[in-house]
Amino acid sequence: MKKRSILTSIDVGTTKVCTTIADVDGGGNIRVVGVGVTPSVGLHKGLVVNINEARESVRESVKKAEQASGYKVESAYVGVTGRHVSSLNNRAVVAITRNDRLVRSDDLRRVLTTARSIKVPVDRRLLHVIPRGYAVDGQSGVKNPIGMHGFRLDVEAHIITAAVTSVQNLVKCIRGIGIDIDDLILEPLASSEAVLSDDEKQVGVILADIGGGTTDIAIFREGSIWHTAILPVAGYQITRDIAIGLGLPFDVAEEMKKKYGSVTPVYETKAGSGNDTLQTNGHGVSHQDLCDIIRARVEEILRLIVLEMPNSEYETLVPDGIVLTGGSANLAGIETLGRNTLQLPVRVGVPGNIYGIADALHDPAYATSVGLLLWGGKYKGRQAWRRQSLGSGLRQLVSRIANLFHQ
Repeated sequence: MKKRSILTSIDVGTTKVCTTIADVDGGGNIRVVGVGVTPSVGLHKGLVVNINEARESVRESVKKAEQASGYKVESAYVGVTGRHVSSLNNRAVVAITRNDRLVRSDDLRRVLTTARSIKVPVDRRLLHVIPRGYAVDGQSGVKNPIGMHGFRLDVEAHIITAAVTSVQNLVKCIRGIGIDIDDLILEPLASSEAVLSDDEKQVGVILADIGGGTTDIAIFREGSIWHTAILPVAGYQITRDIAIGLGLPFDVAEEMKKKYGSVTPVYETKAGSGNDTLQTNGHGVSHQDLCDIIRARVEEILRLIVLEMPNSEYETLVPDGIVLTGGSANLAGIETLGRNTLQLPVRVGVPGNIYGIADALHDPAYATSVGLLLWGGKYKGRQAWRRQSLGSGLRQLVSRIANLFHQ
């Protein structure tokens, strides 16, 4: 019988905390055995603003997942997002000095160490250092140079940094309930594992995870990460627009959005329905007005996403267009609006590649939760990759923070 291991992911979002527990068999198949979802308290736009409240939200989410699965959570993969995250691409080169001129794994570690040797401000730490591609003696496009002969090894790496204090606050919430952190992963990278195909990453695609507080962006080309960014506008701003524009309490506006929200003009979907009055908790609003407000904000978010492209000719850079995921991707008509607004292919990405009690997770809102599990299943135990690609600097930071709890 193949040995099974346990994986846990914790997605600490602006609107919800989702803990997902899965077991993984020897073949790498992930089976979800427990899910715990609770409303987020103490977070704003992906950042912890009240540690005590955020910790209790995480505690309740973990408790529900443990009750559903029968497992005790000891460690977890945790997602990171927020405006404090930034990224850049950097190149590095090392010489192959051995007599046989054969590239070995030690050379990969050396060149990646050189790539990450950038000047990082004292208030920031490395989160990921991901090799985008290698070149051997000027021959570019090499994905795995080990075993090749050459005098010179180049790498282009995508480097992601995060604010130390923001990471510390998140780590404190998780460790405050007795859970260790297996790894901290940028959320759009995790989401990409759940909703993007290898072909899309190869051809060129934008992933946009439109959550509650942030829109997380990851751009892929030639099979590798090309650019990442976090926009501080998402579902929260849509709800706020509704509340202000229609004079509604925020919770009523949120309920209206989820129940009736659409980005398709009402007059196109149902003749004469524009003046229909929607009733929720004693508040009545025009369906047409509700949809007009939502559509205006979503159009803005879509345009902000493509503005993250450093080249205005984004159609040639990402031929496969945009994959939208996250809770706000559930808005009716968002694919059509995206295609009409951006003149690009647009689809909604739904998590896959898992089984078990996972029906509730087949929803764009859970792309990050599922992606964290898939990331953990893909890289767990592959210490060489983690040392090279996932930013040991931040893991050392996490370790130092953890030691503070034991002093």
